[in-house]
Amino acid sequence: MSTSLRALCGTLSATALLLVAGCGTGSEPSAPEPGQLRVVTALYPFQFVSERVAGTSAQVSNLVAPGAEPHDLELSPRQLIEIAEADVVVYQSGFQPAVDEAVAQNAPEVVVDVADLVTLQEVPGHAHGEEEHTEPAHAEEDHEGHDHGSEQGLDPHTWLDPENLAAVATGVADALATAAPEQAATVRSNAEALEQELDTLDQDFATGLETCERREFITSHAAFGYLATRYDLEQIGISGISPDAEPSPARIAAIHAEAEEHGITTIFTETLVSPAVAEAIAGDLGLTTDVLDPLEGLTEQSRGSDYIAVQRANLEALRTANGCS
Repeated sequence: MSTSLRALCGTLSATALLLVAGCGTGSEPSAPEPGQLRVVTALYPFQFVSERVAGTSAQVSNLVAPGAEPHDLELSPRQLIEIAEADVVVYQSGFQPAVDEAVAQNAPEVVVDVADLVTLQEVPGHAHGEEEHTEPAHAEEDHEGHDHGSEQGLDPHTWLDPENLAAVATGVADALATAAPEQAATVRSNAEALEQELDTLDQDFATGLETCERREFITSHAAFGYLATRYDLEQIGISGISPDAEPSPARIAAIHAEAEEHGITTIFTETLVSPAVAEAIAGDLGLTTDVLDPLEGLTEQSRGSDYIAVQRANLEALRTANGCS
């Protein structure tokens, strides 16, 4: 949907928008039960946190359809209504331009911006021009702003560090307590329980990756910077921060050299992006492939039913690939 259409939709009445909701995408969320809050989230990890923290006190929906790639999310008229009518919106500014615009135009009273809760880090290699090794697959769309949250050289994939997601849990609990003070004790208790689970996950990552034959890993696109920083690993992305980017021949040659230099055994693919380039590189080098999931969304191919389970699968994949004891 174009910017002008989104702006037009923002001026229409809710009734009129519902009549044309078919022009958008995504599934319609179920209506909240009496007394429940409406929480709209912009990404699966934020949906996971919101559902766990809210419990039965809220009906939580995700703007990204299951299996869809979230970076270039465009909003339907119905989704604009969802945002405008929500009691709480949970998103991360700078990642999905359409959501940023919708929140700015139609924000509810209570908004959780994850970018205010965690410290954003630079895109891997951004300061050294590493992103120049990739070529956007849809370069003609660059003027639309589809640069995936890296326009200021910042990596949007904050949720891959469990400590960051624990901070989101606290922020969501605060927001829900503001929106429904009578639920404050419950949501804060739920948040504490989730934070304990995330702390255990964090400790398991730290222990599991403490002693490995190598610290480097190669993945389809550079989504794992926060995870790598947290656990003293070195991410080598075939493509840059954008999953749509196509690596140049020079970048592919550099990946070959990195793989040989570090004794890489595995090239990681992911669930929402074509594995073709990664598989071709692995085939050229005689290496295996495995999945490292950036958790931008769940699919039937996901190795787990929620964030915690998929992250544990990521841990085991890294341990095997990096020869960890």
